[in-house]
Amino acid sequence: MSAVLEEIYQKKGEEHKSVAKKHVSFRPANEFHTNDYSNNHIHTGSLPQSHIRNIENTVDGYPKLQKLFSMKEKQVMQYNTKPFGCTVELDEIVPTLNDWIQKDNLTFDVVMIGCLTDNQFIYPLLTQLPINRLISKPGFLFVWGSAQKINELSRLLSNEVWAKKFRRSEELVFVPVNKNSPFYPGLEADDESLFNKMQWHCWMCITGTVRRATDGHLIHCNVDTDLAIETNNCKVGAIPNQLYKVAENFSTATRRLHIVPARTGSETPIRMRPGWVIMGPDVLLNNFNSKDYKNEISRVGSNLPKDPVIESLRPKSPVSNKN
Repeated sequence: MSAVLEEIYQKKGEEHKSVAKKHVSFRPANEFHTNDYSNNHIHTGSLPQSHIRNIENTVDGYPKLQKLFSMKEKQVMQYNTKPFGCTVELDEIVPTLNDWIQKDNLTFDVVMIGCLTDNQFIYPLLTQLPINRLISKPGFLFVWGSAQKINELSRLLSNEVWAKKFRRSEELVFVPVNKNSPFYPGLEADDESLFNKMQWHCWMCITGTVRRATDGHLIHCNVDTDLAIETNNCKVGAIPNQLYKVAENFSTATRRLHIVPARTGSETPIRMRPGWVIMGPDVLLNNFNSKDYKNEISRVGSNLPKDPVIESLRPKSPVSNKN
């Protein structure tokens, strides 16, 4: 009798074990320790990007990349022109650029348009801008705008005329750290989206032909990431330094123009930056002169010189092995 009972108990125990196995989660072991910051945001309101630990130093723990970033920054500073500003009203931006092109024979290799304010007239400006004559070939165009502006730009850059002028290469993103940030974009009155559109977008376009593998004297690909997050040392203003650094690190060109098609006011000032000509209605420094600018370019050169150490450190596209 005891043998029969023992057999029954043994079968019952095996049944309990099989039932327990059915309720065990088969997720990988590392998922049990993952911090779910999206879920944390729902309960606390704290945004996920505020928990990223290497915002201040994105290459922390990577000595090779730290050396590369340091050398690139020193090289850019060494071959910068003095800061130039051009104070011009919004309706005079296009005529002024036409004068620079026709009378002064000026062109730029890097043109950035836009800032981190919502009241920008980017679309009308781009439809009138003498872009073919303003930007050299090869040349680079960086256009920053909120999510609503990017929708407009996408339609414009998909236009057959613009598609012939520019090849849309990359989309860059800047994210403010929270809703109290001065860089937090406002929403349209009819915006009823479920998620907050708090990021700023940039279309990076190329005119002419540039190849990653062979044109290292023109571009330094993969030095920066496509995503930038606001840091604690960001000064209040219309343009964070990260926006300028992306362009400086990508292209080796020194002829850089930034057009700010908006009034920014005293609360979001436009800060001058060495190596750039910045034009807009609220630019405080009005010192641009074509002769002085050409002399500055002659002094520093139109491109950064090739540095063998930087070339050895910077990430490169893999070379295909052709038999």
